Amino acid sequence: MSKIALVDDDRNILTSVSMTLEAEGFEVETYNDGQSALDAFSKRMPELAVLDIKMPRMDGMDLLQRLRQKSSIPVIFLTSKDDEIDEVLGLRMGADDYVKKPFSQRLLVERIRALLRRQEAQSVEISEPEAEARALVRGNLVMDPLRHAVKWKGRDVSLTVTEFLLLQALAQRPGFVKSRDQLMDVAYDDQVYVDDRTIDSHIKRLRKKMRTVDDDFSAIETLYGIGYRYNEE
Repeated sequence: MSKIALVDDDRNILTSVSMTLEAEGFEVETYNDGQSALDAFSKRMPELAVLDIKMPRMDGMDLLQRLRQKSSIPVIFLTSKDDEIDEVLGLRMGADDYVKKPFSQRLLVERIRALLRRQEAQSVEISEPEAEARALVRGNLVMDPLRHAVKWKGRDVSLTVTEFLLLQALAQRPGFVKSRDQLMDVAYDDQVYVDDRTIDSHIKRLRKKMRTVDDDFSAIETLYGIGYRYNEE
């Protein structure tokens, strides 16, 4: 039973969404502000967090920033329909997805399941030789899908589930262009709709993280109007 943290200052959302998730077989912990959630996470980290952006004491952005200092668990933001800037900023900071209010609870459940499936698929334990055989090596890049580990020029880079999947998709075939639609298929299930801006934001965040270990990182190239490609360095 996966533990889901639901953080929102709207009691109606906490009540209705937690009931839906529990009916789907999830264990749910609810918090009405970011600080109380952060305090609880220090004792036990959930498998996935659903965060509202605007909350008292500590908002969703601050909570995400604190969370990303010690964990790469999947995070979904809840945003109002007018919070376009917050959506983009949240994705750049390391959120895996966002859902706009008012939202379909069925859609939220499907997005939660999609992210958890990907997280679980990457944590399957196998033998050391097999793990080494499955590692993806492209020039300065080494990716271990089974440990969710990434190294660039020998230095560790911490990526979210979605960022990892996008980099893996690009690096598998250096020089070949991946359209945004193709990258959406990699990062999300067919029934989960996202727009181009979501993929662009993930790519920007991915580049920023790679540049924390190498200022000159330029392996991911943008082909405007077409998509992205990985150039082996």
